[in-house]
Amino acid sequence: MSNRVVKNEAEWRAALTREQFEVTRRKGTEPPFSGVYHDCKEPGTYRCVCCGAVLFRSGEKFDSGSGWPSFTAPAAGDAVRTEVDSSHGMTRTEVICRACDAHLGHVFDDGPGPGGQRFCINSAALKLETE
Repeated sequence: MSNRVVKNEAEWRAALTREQFEVTRRKGTEPPFSGVYHDCKEPGTYRCVCCGAVLFRSGEKFDSGSGWPSFTAPAAGDAVRTEVDSSHGMTRTEVICRACDAHLGHVFDDGPGPGGQRFCINSAALKLETE
Protein backbone atom coordinates (compact mmCIF):
# COMPACT_ATOMS: atom_id res chain seq x y z
CA MET A 1 0.00 0.00 0.00
CA SER A 2 1.51 3.30 -1.05
CA ASN A 3 -0.56 5.65 1.16
CA ARG A 4 1.09 4.85 4.47
CA VAL A 5 0.27 7.13 7.40
CA VAL A 6 3.01 7.44 10.00
CA LYS A 7 2.83 9.66 13.08
CA ASN A 8 4.66 9.68 16.39
CA GLU A 9 2.87 9.08 19.68
CA ALA A 10 2.39 12.79 20.42
CA GLU A 11 0.80 13.35 17.00
CA TRP A 12 -1.58 10.40 17.49
CA ARG A 13 -2.53 11.63 20.98
CA ALA A 14 -3.30 15.09 19.58
CA ALA A 15 -5.42 13.69 16.74
CA LEU A 16 -7.47 11.13 18.70
CA THR A 17 -9.70 11.04 21.76
CA ARG A 18 -8.34 9.20 24.80
CA GLU A 19 -10.50 6.15 24.01
CA GLN A 20 -9.55 6.14 20.32
CA PHE A 21 -5.85 6.36 21.23
CA GLU A 22 -6.13 3.58 23.82
CA VAL A 23 -7.90 1.23 21.38
CA THR A 24 -6.03 1.96 18.14
CA ARG A 25 -2.52 2.76 19.30
CA ARG A 26 -2.32 0.69 22.52
CA LYS A 27 -4.40 -2.31 21.38
CA GLY A 28 -7.15 -1.70 23.89
CA THR A 29 -10.76 -2.88 23.71
CA GLU A 30 -13.91 -0.92 24.45
CA PRO A 31 -16.45 -2.62 26.73
CA PRO A 32 -19.05 -4.73 24.86
CA PHE A 33 -22.29 -2.97 23.88
CA SER A 34 -20.72 0.45 24.66
CA GLY A 35 -19.54 1.55 21.22
CA VAL A 36 -21.57 3.86 19.02
CA TYR A 37 -21.61 1.41 16.09
CA HIS A 38 -22.35 -1.93 17.80
CA ASP A 39 -26.07 -1.64 16.95
CA CYS A 40 -25.85 0.87 14.07
CA LYS A 41 -27.98 0.03 11.03
CA GLU A 42 -27.18 3.11 8.89
CA PRO A 43 -25.85 2.41 5.40
CA GLY A 44 -22.38 3.65 4.65
CA THR A 45 -18.65 3.08 4.70
CA TYR A 46 -16.65 2.49 7.85
CA ARG A 47 -13.29 4.25 7.74
CA CYS A 48 -10.28 4.08 10.04
CA VAL A 49 -10.60 6.76 12.72
CA CYS A 50 -6.85 7.31 12.57
CA CYS A 51 -6.15 7.70 8.85
CA GLY A 52 -9.49 7.64 7.01
CA ALA A 53 -8.77 4.46 5.03
CA VAL A 54 -11.86 2.57 3.88
CA LEU A 55 -12.08 -0.58 6.02
CA PHE A 56 -15.62 -2.04 5.98
CA ARG A 57 -19.00 -1.44 4.34
CA SER A 58 -22.40 -1.60 6.01
CA GLY A 59 -23.51 -4.33 3.58
CA GLU A 60 -21.10 -6.74 5.28
CA LYS A 61 -22.14 -5.75 8.83
CA PHE A 62 -24.23 -8.16 10.90
CA ASP A 63 -25.43 -8.54 14.47
CA SER A 64 -23.18 -11.15 16.06
CA GLY A 65 -24.54 -10.58 19.55
CA SER A 66 -20.97 -10.00 20.74
CA GLY A 67 -21.43 -6.30 21.61
CA TRP A 68 -19.01 -5.05 18.95
CA PRO A 69 -19.60 -4.16 15.30
CA SER A 70 -19.11 -7.33 13.27
CA PHE A 71 -18.44 -7.72 9.55
CA THR A 72 -18.14 -10.74 7.27
CA ALA A 73 -15.28 -9.21 5.24
CA PRO A 74 -13.24 -6.02 4.81
CA ALA A 75 -14.20 -3.52 2.09
CA ALA A 76 -11.20 -4.64 0.04
CA GLY A 77 -8.81 -7.55 0.40
CA ASP A 78 -5.90 -5.24 1.18
CA ALA A 79 -7.72 -2.86 3.56
CA VAL A 80 -6.56 -4.71 6.67
CA ARG A 81 -3.81 -7.08 7.69
CA THR A 82 -3.75 -9.63 10.45
CA GLU A 83 -1.24 -11.00 12.91
CA VAL A 84 -1.22 -13.42 15.80
CA ASP A 85 -2.18 -11.91 19.17
CA SER A 86 -1.13 -14.03 22.15
CA SER A 87 -2.08 -11.51 24.83
CA HIS A 88 -4.49 -12.13 27.72
CA GLY A 89 -3.64 -15.84 27.94
CA MET A 90 -5.21 -16.78 24.59
CA THR A 91 -4.31 -16.86 20.93
CA ARG A 92 -6.42 -14.74 18.58
CA THR A 93 -5.99 -13.09 15.19
CA GLU A 94 -5.63 -9.33 15.46
CA VAL A 95 -7.04 -7.06 12.70
CA ILE A 96 -4.90 -4.03 11.85
CA CYS A 97 -5.38 -1.11 9.44
CA ARG A 98 -2.91 -1.66 6.62
CA ALA A 99 -2.46 2.09 6.05
CA CYS A 100 -1.57 3.23 9.59
CA ASP A 101 -1.15 0.09 11.74
CA ALA A 102 -4.12 0.95 13.97
CA HIS A 103 -5.44 -1.92 16.08
CA LEU A 104 -9.04 -2.48 14.99
CA GLY A 105 -10.12 -5.68 16.76
CA HIS A 106 -9.97 -9.40 16.02
CA VAL A 107 -11.22 -11.84 13.41
CA PHE A 108 -12.76 -15.22 14.25
CA ASP A 109 -13.76 -18.22 12.13
CA ASP A 110 -17.40 -18.30 13.27
CA GLY A 111 -19.03 -15.79 10.92
CA PRO A 112 -22.15 -16.31 8.79
CA GLY A 113 -20.77 -15.23 5.41
CA PRO A 114 -19.32 -17.35 2.62
CA GLY A 115 -15.82 -16.95 4.11
CA GLY A 116 -17.02 -17.94 7.57
CA GLN A 117 -15.26 -15.00 9.20
CA ARG A 118 -16.42 -12.55 11.86
CA PHE A 119 -14.41 -9.34 11.96
CA CYS A 120 -15.13 -8.11 15.49
CA ILE A 121 -14.12 -4.43 15.42
CA ASN A 122 -14.06 -1.71 18.07
CA SER A 123 -16.38 1.24 17.39
CA ALA A 124 -13.63 3.53 18.69
CA ALA A 125 -11.46 2.49 15.72
CA LEU A 126 -14.12 3.41 13.16
CA LYS A 127 -15.78 6.47 11.65
CA LEU A 128 -18.96 5.89 9.66
CA GLU A 129 -19.38 7.84 6.45
CA THR A 130 -23.11 7.56 5.79
CA GLU A 131 -24.55 7.27 2.28
